[in-house]
Amino acid sequence: MFQRDLETLDRTRLEALQGERLKKTVERVYHLVPFYRQQLDRAGVKPDSIQHVDDVRRLPFTTKADLREQYPFGLFAVEQEEVARIHASSGTRGKPTVVGYTKGDLERWAEVCARAIVTAGGRPGDVFHNAYGYGLFTGGLGMHEGAQRLGMTVIPVSGGNRSRQITLIRDFQPRGIAGTPSFILSLGEAMIESGHDPRKMKLSYGIFGAEPWSEAMRTALEEMWGIDALDIYGLSEVIGPGVSMECREGKDGLHIAEDHFLAEVVDPETGESLPEGEAGELVFTSLTKEAFPVLRYRTGDIAPLTRERCRCGRTHARMSRIKGRLDDMLIIRGVNIFPSEVESVVVQVEELSPHYQVVLTRTGAMDGLTLEVEVSPDWLDRQGGMFDPLQENSRRLHDRIQGRLKEALGISAEVALKSPRTLPRSEGKAVRLVDRRH
Repeated sequence: MFQRDLETLDRTRLEALQGERLKKTVERVYHLVPFYRQQLDRAGVKPDSIQHVDDVRRLPFTTKADLREQYPFGLFAVEQEEVARIHASSGTRGKPTVVGYTKGDLERWAEVCARAIVTAGGRPGDVFHNAYGYGLFTGGLGMHEGAQRLGMTVIPVSGGNRSRQITLIRDFQPRGIAGTPSFILSLGEAMIESGHDPRKMKLSYGIFGAEPWSEAMRTALEEMWGIDALDIYGLSEVIGPGVSMECREGKDGLHIAEDHFLAEVVDPETGESLPEGEAGELVFTSLTKEAFPVLRYRTGDIAPLTRERCRCGRTHARMSRIKGRLDDMLIIRGVNIFPSEVESVVVQVEELSPHYQVVLTRTGAMDGLTLEVEVSPDWLDRQGGMFDPLQENSRRLHDRIQGRLKEALGISAEVALKSPRTLPRSEGKAVRLVDRRH
């Protein structure tokens, strides 16, 4: 472990620490952030009324809309000269969300990322291939500084340029790799096509996140690369990567850095707290941030929490793999569907490549769903190398996939089989959802 004394705190001591830090955070935002002072006054909460970690439930929620309304610096709790760095979201669904970090924030961020890397099996001296994007996106720089804090040799390759990445992996022989799972999968595919075996590289573990991915995708990555494929979670509004990390020993939920982040799960519609083990919307309160503290930030991510002790010995609460995002949830003929549920079907069919897109269509007033997915090169070779969707084997494969989708999703969906390498490849986060309803 990176910080054994903190990562193995018993529950009583951990909650005492959280309660103390929660009180300080509320005091900070009440006196330094006008938005939060107004919200707390409206809720009838004063800083001195926060006495225990459970008092977090009395605090108002913060939403992404609040962050956009306070754009760009309205939620900062320090003067601008104290802000050492700014990150921001892409702003593809409106104004970007802007977050700031003091020097102390950056040190704590490096600390939780270093903790995450050790949780995945990393160690000082490893060569670490970082294929997360650098820039305003928090992934690249967050993992970079965590690896440096741990004492690793960092390869800051960023995303894209598969041929160059393959050369660097072959020549530099990293032990660890980080990136989005869809990009690392396509990187392995490109390596195989170039005549090299990903399993013969020195890689031992991979840290994958920034997009939802399934257990079936884990299996595909591990078989392709011969590594332990582990899930990391974070979001810029809370800090970036390092909020939680899956351990190599258990692979059964992501350990939340609870000394820095207070986690809850609430009903997405009512906002009421849900019991342990029940899936709902993840909510985080930062406990140690200076420049950009947040109270009860509604992430839009769906997962349950558990506080059962893990086999690795860590005592912090664990969240499951993200089941989906509220803003990505589809309602097709009255049924709630997440794109990750489609992925679970795709990856388990050996005749398919794990490259797909979920296409939304509309006929009249009725929404429909079509899965566009590539057949695997190996299957195509067995069919003589030419893809014909009307050929008998293609029709049987089509019908089998359609049946599995109906069983998994609870609705009928169309299936469009594609030749290998005809769908777009990820250069970072995969584009899984295409809306053609308009």
